[in-house]
Amino acid sequence: MKYKGIVCIIVSAFCFALMNLFVRLSGDLPSVQKSFFRNLVAFFFALAVMKKNHIGFSGKKSNLLPLILRSAFGTAGILGNFYAVDHLVLADASMLNKMSPFFAIVFSAFILKERVRPFQAFAVGGAFLGSLLIIKPTVAGMEMFPAILGFLGGMGAGAAYTMVRYLSERGEKGPLIVCFFSGFSCLATLPFLIFGYHPMSGQQLAILLLAGLSAAGGQFAITAAYSYAPAREISVYDYSQIIFSAGFGYLVFGQIPDLLSWLGYLVICSMAVAMFFYNKPLCARHRM
Repeated sequence: MKYKGIVCIIVSAFCFALMNLFVRLSGDLPSVQKSFFRNLVAFFFALAVMKKNHIGFSGKKSNLLPLILRSAFGTAGILGNFYAVDHLVLADASMLNKMSPFFAIVFSAFILKERVRPFQAFAVGGAFLGSLLIIKPTVAGMEMFPAILGFLGGMGAGAAYTMVRYLSERGEKGPLIVCFFSGFSCLATLPFLIFGYHPMSGQQLAILLLAGLSAAGGQFAITAAYSYAPAREISVYDYSQIIFSAGFGYLVFGQIPDLLSWLGYLVICSMAVAMFFYNKPLCARHRM
C-alpha cells in the first residue's frame, strides 16, 4: 500500500507542476481570474465524484467553520501561488509553495494541539532560512514582492492542509472537502471577476480549463496517496514537483534558477528528507 501512496503522490506532484505551467502559459491575466477558472473545473469534477460515490456532508454543524477556514486558507494559498508562478521562475514558485508541510507543523501545534518536537522546530527554522535564499530579501529586488506572496501562499496551504486533517478526523470525505473549497473559492473571487474581468481568447480559456483539470487530478491523487500511507512516510516524494517544475520552466520558458535558489532548494529539500527519516521510527513505534 505504501508504494501505491508513493506513486499517487508523484502523480499529484506532476499534475500540480503541470497546473503551474498552464497558469503561466495563460498569459497576462489577473491571478484572481485564473484562480476562478481553475477552481470552477475542480468544483464540477469533485461534484461528479461525490454523486458517483454517494458522498455528502456528514451533517456535523461543528464542521462548518473548519470547512470555511480550510477554504479561506486554501484560496489565499492559491492566489499567492498563482501570483508567484506568473512573476518568478517556475521552480522558485513551486518551492515556496512547498513550504506548506513545514507550516502545517506550526499550525498543527495551535489547531490540533500537537506537540512540536525539538527536531521538528529545527526543520521548520531550516526550511525558513532556505526560503530566504529563494526570496532574496533586498530593497532593490523587484522580485521580492511576488516571492513574499509565494511564501505566504505556502503558509496558507499549510494552514489549509491542517484543516483538511482536522476535518478528515471528524468524518468528512475528501471529495466533499475539495468540492466545498472549490465552490467557496469561486464565490470569493467572483466579485473581482465581475468588476475586473479581462477579456480572454479561446486559447487562454482552454489553457485555464487544462489548469483546472490538472489541479483536480493533483487534488484527488494526493488524497488517494494519503489514504494509502501516512504523510510522514510519503510526503518527501511530493518534492518531486520541483524537478517537474524546473524541467517545464527550462523546456518551455528557458528558465534557469540562480545559485542562491538552488541552495535554497537544497536546504528545504534536506529538511524535508531529514523529517522523513526522523518520522519513520515514530511511525514504527505507533504501529507497535
